[in-house]
Amino acid sequence: MQTSVLEKYCDARLPWYTIYPTVAQFSTVVGAEACEKWLQRLPVNESVSLYFHVPFCRSICWYCGFARSITRRDSPILEYLAVLRKEIELVGAQVPQRLPVSDVHFGGGTPTLIEPAQFGALMELLRRRFAVSKTAAIAVEIDPRTFTLATSEALAAAGVNRASLGVQSFDPIVQKAINRVQSEAQTERAVEMLRQHGVIRINFDLIYGLPNQTVQSCVQTATTAVAMRPDRLAVFGYAHVPSFKKNQRLIDEATLPDSPARAEQAAAMANTLIAAGYRQIGLDHFALPDDELTLAQKAGRLRRNSLGYSADTCHKVIGFGPSAIGRLGDGYVQNEVEAGSYSDQINARRLATAKGYCLSLEDRVRAAIIERLMCDFEVDVPAICITHGFAPVPFLGSPERLAMLAEDGIVEVAKGFIRVRQEHRFLTRAVAAAFDAYLGAPLC
Repeated sequence: MQTSVLEKYCDARLPWYTIYPTVAQFSTVVGAEACEKWLQRLPVNESVSLYFHVPFCRSICWYCGFARSITRRDSPILEYLAVLRKEIELVGAQVPQRLPVSDVHFGGGTPTLIEPAQFGALMELLRRRFAVSKTAAIAVEIDPRTFTLATSEALAAAGVNRASLGVQSFDPIVQKAINRVQSEAQTERAVEMLRQHGVIRINFDLIYGLPNQTVQSCVQTATTAVAMRPDRLAVFGYAHVPSFKKNQRLIDEATLPDSPARAEQAAAMANTLIAAGYRQIGLDHFALPDDELTLAQKAGRLRRNSLGYSADTCHKVIGFGPSAIGRLGDGYVQNEVEAGSYSDQINARRLATAKGYCLSLEDRVRAAIIERLMCDFEVDVPAICITHGFAPVPFLGSPERLAMLAEDGIVEVAKGFIRVRQEHRFLTRAVAAAFDAYLGAPLC
């Protein structure tokens, strides 16, 4: 699949642009003091999103690139929850009283390792400290292998209305190669329990580019997933970075597909899902026609955040837990990544901010351009610049990368309006990179 184009634009090496600037630009210059001031400046009449990182799993998945801790015991989770409650109180003391919340997401790790009663108590605390809307989207990531009936009941009682299930692949050969053996029956049972208790909005996470994966196994995984009719599916490409993630060194690199094979796998999965009635949302999400993501895309209000694509209209996110990233009015903040350092800061009654980034006007303009490209595959650069009170000349005055993309037929450019051609949408990250002031890496 267009091997020369793939090789030229080095797409696998580019950021996913869930945020801009990316975490690589974060600095310790922005710390707890800055975060405290930024929290205090949050408008009392604007809703925010809350993200909670729960960094615990029962076993290690070799492909995983997230901050997590493996534990077979419950005591570390209980200790973490005690610290998390303190962080909620600390943040709650800084923000305007009962700040409105319209979106809550529990990620991980495996948030559903939290005991049912503890999860209920955590949600009660949130509702005391924040004005969580009765219509708020409350989502939890789930590992079907450890999911129980009691947990399903607790999620429903706590107001959870969306569940995101990690699936990755239904191919047993691939599962063994990534140390995540998960039967189709386990996934089906989790879906059934959730729906029986009223948690009817279901997401699946799938991955292509895994060891021993083939186009055929990718299609079979997508077909099996479709039979359970989740509302959304996210189809991510595996990022193999063993120099940063030691657990990935357990994967045999000789069994990984090359770039053309990965592209074929992604296309095959996309075609399978679209044929089953799902609409493609951005680069890697798929949703049923009546899902919020589909409606947001139609209305031109699809958003891009650290979790991927979203219909969430909030411009501010407060992150809780180790490694969690927040997006406040003035910039980005990230908590201590290591759980011990995070706990030490919170137990000392200090915010756990380890680093962050203060946004300039130019950063905001570039972020808006990149977001529209990633969401809509097109962008009116002059219009965005004018909206921000910024002259478009700096963005169109250094056109080397953009001109090369146009010359290769990747994009169409006319008076500052840029559109990614349908057949080259898989290279949208390379187009977005043309507006990344910090990338600096030359084309291959």
